[in-house]
Amino acid sequence: MVADVASRGGERARAAEVMAALSLATDLGIGVPVEHGLQSTLLAMRLAGRLGVDSDTASQTYYACLLFYVGCTADAEVAAETFGDDDALATYAMPARFGSRPEMMTGFMRALADSGSPALLRAMQMVRGMPRAAREFKGHITAFCEVAQMLTDRLGLPASMQGLFAYLVERWDGKGLPGRARHEEIPLPVRIASVARDAAFQRMLGGPEFAAQVIRRRAGGAFDPAVALPLADAAVELLALDADASAWEETLACEPGPRLTLEGEAIDRALGAMGDFADLASPYLVGHSAGVAELATAAGRQCQLEVADLLQVRRSALVHDLGRVAVPVRIWQKAAPLTPDDWERVRLHAYYSERVLTRSRSLAALAPVAGFHHERLDGSGYHCGAAVAAITPPARLLAAADAYHAMTEPRPHRAALSPGQAAEALGREAAARRLDPDAVTAVLEVAGQRVPRIERPAGLTEREAEVISLLARSLQTKQVARRLGISVKTADHHIQNAYAKIGVSTRAAAALFAMHTGSRPGENSPSDAPATARSVACSKRAGPTGGGHART
Repeated sequence: MVADVASRGGERARAAEVMAALSLATDLGIGVPVEHGLQSTLLAMRLAGRLGVDSDTASQTYYACLLFYVGCTADAEVAAETFGDDDALATYAMPARFGSRPEMMTGFMRALADSGSPALLRAMQMVRGMPRAAREFKGHITAFCEVAQMLTDRLGLPASMQGLFAYLVERWDGKGLPGRARHEEIPLPVRIASVARDAAFQRMLGGPEFAAQVIRRRAGGAFDPAVALPLADAAVELLALDADASAWEETLACEPGPRLTLEGEAIDRALGAMGDFADLASPYLVGHSAGVAELATAAGRQCQLEVADLLQVRRSALVHDLGRVAVPVRIWQKAAPLTPDDWERVRLHAYYSERVLTRSRSLAALAPVAGFHHERLDGSGYHCGAAVAAITPPARLLAAADAYHAMTEPRPHRAALSPGQAAEALGREAAARRLDPDAVTAVLEVAGQRVPRIERPAGLTEREAEVISLLARSLQTKQVARRLGISVKTADHHIQNAYAKIGVSTRAAAALFAMHTGSRPGENSPSDAPATARSVACSKRAGPTGGGHART
């Protein structure tokens, strides 16, 4: 944690909004419709009200249900290797998760086979897959619970709540996992959340009456009858949802008091937990988001970004890859060339990051930066295909940091590049005007790498490019001279040379040239205080990532 970046007086974020955004990401990760977690939590609170639980139990039920699947990325690569289709678990295993042993066995066996295969081949896939599934399942469940406990500790939940997540796979009849608890030994909030989660899923499959039948049948097995039967008896009322409306606002409104709040560094810890949740989707991604955040923060400080921009860079970096969980894990694990369909899915991960963050008022300001980490100055990036004018300085800086860090990490289809090789590759991207040269320079400098010579547009020297950028920010010649620590005569000489090279004679035309070529003016009024050439250039623009279609 970087204290001077993370600490800002009076800064607060509503914890439920952060957790609700993470809940949307867990929906993407387990392959259910977005807002399934929100709807489940809304139903859980209605059920808690019907049961007349105390305020502490209601509060614990709310957060436990919202974060019920926060451990879903644990050992995700094992599930991808074990089961058939991308959506096999959601299609076959999840409906049977709280069923009888035969139901659960049937669901998992069906998930082992490729649904598009002939019947005989599916049967063979089931037979061959069962031994491995049996070996891996218990370890996966243990990892699921342990990861959930560790992440929720960082999300701002009280210490008294973190123990709840050790019981997520236990059953009322004692036949769950790890099988150390039964009946009232399972905390009441978990018993309520389990019923609500399954009821919401079954309602999605067949409506309220169908859900009531399933829940009633499972009472006494997976579910506490005193919790399950009241829901089944009042299913039409308790499971009523508006199919045309988002559950976001209603779910947030039903959060029991006192509402949890995150302040200062607690916000960064929660965002870091969200980034780690996404990175767990593949062993090749572990630590990526945190590493990018540290690199981007250091580069932003090198650029002397304003405190607000520096904070935005860091926090956006922590959650920039949240949308990765929407992409099948088999794609992130694939060593062979990606198919066109694989590529389309990869390109969408930045979109999902942006959408998840946008839903939360507390996180929405991060979306334009986090969602643009694969955009390129020449418009060749994704998901928007945005170009120079639309890519803000923080977004450019994040993109450059993400590209460099990804290059130095191993991937299934390639070995990790050495820092020197990554620096050369990043320099080529800047020279091709896909990455912002100043952002690339800042990232490489803080990474301790030699900065390759990057040719400027129209044959401008680096000093001339800096002068044009400052002119675009409305500095007068004297101010340019003072900012760069040079004489007025020298500054005017650079200006005239630059004007001649780019074929203009006015400040306005120079500003347009600067924006078109990536020398984007800064957002704040410039200071007349002297600064190094490097900090001047960086303060107005911060660069994107590697190649526009980079598979990182």
